[in-house]
Amino acid sequence: MTLTATKRKSAARKPGRQRPRSADGPSWKLRRARGLQILDAPALKNQAWLIHGFSTRTGGASELAGAGEGRKLARKTLNLGFTEWDSRERVSANRREFFHGLGAEKMRVVTLRQIHSDIVYCVDAPETETPQDAPRADALVTQRRGVLLAVQTADCIPILLADSRNRAVAAIHSGWRGTLRRIAEKTLGRMHMEFGTRPADVLAAIGPGIGGCCYEVGSDVAKEFESQFPEAREWFDGPFDALAAGENDPNWLPWLTMRPPGHPPPSPRVQLDLIAANRAILTKAGIPAGQITASGFCTACRTDLFFSYRRERTTGRLMAAIGIH
Repeated sequence: MTLTATKRKSAARKPGRQRPRSADGPSWKLRRARGLQILDAPALKNQAWLIHGFSTRTGGASELAGAGEGRKLARKTLNLGFTEWDSRERVSANRREFFHGLGAEKMRVVTLRQIHSDIVYCVDAPETETPQDAPRADALVTQRRGVLLAVQTADCIPILLADSRNRAVAAIHSGWRGTLRRIAEKTLGRMHMEFGTRPADVLAAIGPGIGGCCYEVGSDVAKEFESQFPEAREWFDGPFDALAAGENDPNWLPWLTMRPPGHPPPSPRVQLDLIAANRAILTKAGIPAGQITASGFCTACRTDLFFSYRRERTTGRLMAAIGIH
């Protein structure tokens, strides 16, 4: 089944807003496997030495009340994160089904304790030398066969990288903090250091995450991005220049708002397109633009397919996984 970005509709989406500007949605494929739906990036699917996939919420053993905010969804859902509302037994069963659907049931799976950092963990030791606890990091790299790298998201941006020459892979979790710290670029740098990876040989797949259509942020985020990226305003919709310059104090001349004392107007907000930001970071790091594809699907718009913490609050976790046969 081919997904199209034009299908995305949501009550959370305000009229007149554009869909994410970095969408390659029509070329991505949604396939069925063991009752699940798994999203494939064509560029990675064409690499016979790779296993990869982005999970959806379809199928699974978990039960999430009110899933999809009124959408007609099955009660069962594929939650792949150890959340408070779900049992470890169901999540473990969901993970087994997902890995089996990928064809990775015999692979060694490595996950992270994600902390919204720019820390990259290299999986290089044999299984007997791997720490029992998940590493505290937000990206994984490896060149070992039989290892499946997996990151979890519920609005943040999942990114998979594959070095087609040296056969090395990476899985990245990039929220706004990770994007600000250029975790995708640093992961590419770690691949160069460990495996000799050249950006020109890398294929990048940016999976489903919250789009600029739905991701509102305040002046603190706008200021941070303005201080780190000369091109930051290209990734924002709304009064970015004013917020980045600190011209949004709601207490300034309150009499102009005609509001009583103690009732200042809300601070202005802007929309941040993390997908476009990560695409730009990867391009600037040297990956050819034609080798970077994005699903173009906003998790907050498409809660029929994906989990969205921003829209749902109580929700599950998706996984993006990649490994070498």
